[in-house]
Amino acid sequence: MHRFEPCLNFIGGRWREPKTGQYGDNVNPANGEVLGVWARSGPDDLDDAVRAAREAQAAWRLVPAPERAKVLRRVADLLRDRKDEIARTLTMEMGKVIEEARGEVQEAIDMAEYMAGEGRRLFGQTTPSELPDKFAMSVRVPVGVVGIITPWNFPIAIASWKSLPAIVAGNAVVWKPAEETPLTARAFVEVYQEAGLPAGVLNVVFGDGPVVGEAMLHHPGIDVISFTGSTETGRHIASRAGANLKRVSLEMGGKNAITVLADADLDLAVDAILWSAYGTSGQRCTAASRVIVEREAEEALLARLLPRVQALRVGDGLDPAVNVGPVIHEEALAKIDRYVRLGVDEGARLLTGGRRLTEGPLARGFYYAPTVFAGVRPDMRIAQEEIFGPVLCVMAVDSFEEAIRVNNGVRYGLSASIFTRDVNRVFRAMRDLDTGIVYVNAGTTGAEIHLPFGGTKATGNGHRDSGQAALDVFTEWKTVYVDYSGRLQRAQIDNN
Repeated sequence: MHRFEPCLNFIGGRWREPKTGQYGDNVNPANGEVLGVWARSGPDDLDDAVRAAREAQAAWRLVPAPERAKVLRRVADLLRDRKDEIARTLTMEMGKVIEEARGEVQEAIDMAEYMAGEGRRLFGQTTPSELPDKFAMSVRVPVGVVGIITPWNFPIAIASWKSLPAIVAGNAVVWKPAEETPLTARAFVEVYQEAGLPAGVLNVVFGDGPVVGEAMLHHPGIDVISFTGSTETGRHIASRAGANLKRVSLEMGGKNAITVLADADLDLAVDAILWSAYGTSGQRCTAASRVIVEREAEEALLARLLPRVQALRVGDGLDPAVNVGPVIHEEALAKIDRYVRLGVDEGARLLTGGRRLTEGPLARGFYYAPTVFAGVRPDMRIAQEEIFGPVLCVMAVDSFEEAIRVNNGVRYGLSASIFTRDVNRVFRAMRDLDTGIVYVNAGTTGAEIHLPFGGTKATGNGHRDSGQAALDVFTEWKTVYVDYSGRLQRAQIDNN
């Protein structure tokens, strides 16, 4: 067993033990081994972090944005140098297969390089004034101190989506990582530290969500909350932080569907379904948990899909031959199994999977067999609620129009995919699918960092991670008027 050093808080440029004196175990979901411990902090630790952030931000906002960007470029270089090391750590504490872990670190590298470029952009606007001898413009300015709360399923990618644009825009950050992935968070902080980020610009407080996360919502020194996680937690954050007039950015759940029309390339569709449904063991907000297939193609699709699902190799993600790793913990395993039993009770046909895997070395970890249901009705709970595991629901429909209705007939709106060779249906789908992300002849996963990421309805509250849209969360617009007429001009009063 490889036991790591304790994951302490990082406040004001120093690693600090929690004032509570309490720690939690960091468990490898592949085998149940304890990798180390993380600081189980309290509100006093958070208060220290916010104080350090506010002090640091007063100076950081005055550093020219192109100079701030140089730190981000060094972050990208260091992440590239440590890609394999960080990926192995990520797999050990989160469970995703090593190939996916490397891809996640690459996403953080890409985001660092992209946001470094924004250091020379951060575009405002100039516009003609309605009055003579007057200049008008708007500029982006930092909000202040940003609180970010990130999940365990993408512990470095999502942290990069939030921290990098916040920092390049001139803010300071207080970060509460997920309790399940502290080692990856610590590795990311060490990269920032070595890259030369000034003390206090990034602070990390480990702890339980109901303690540290809740304190963030009420702390008067935090100006923005950026959260990725469940819709239920997001609703709570919106109500509490909103009551304190904090800006809130929420990226929450999904119940994503791949639509396969009768004219689709079925082999390509199956490749996409496997990756979208069972990658990260289905623990993605963009995971495909539904397949909507035209009835005349259902039998042929299932004939191709089922043998491929049954051939997936489940095991420790550090084994490069493994396709599907463990789920994150016992609670997740129990939730997945409850939904599978519910699907059977609702009358769906369980075609494969549907059980916990406990053979041999799998008995020590949290493994669930890749599962496929057919005969699923759109109103079943397994077709409506986010399961967050390797469970796929196949639903047959009689038309393209019905497929669109079924896709949109859930409370979430993150990602949707359609497979067809009909260009007219492609453009109708692009228009009519009520999701923030639409894929054509590709699966529901694989977002690129230079485009907005987020969704509609219960998936979010209108903000976006990634791309230039991320800057809208972490900047304020300041409008500036320069009157060089030498006399008082009263806008509309003098211009009517």
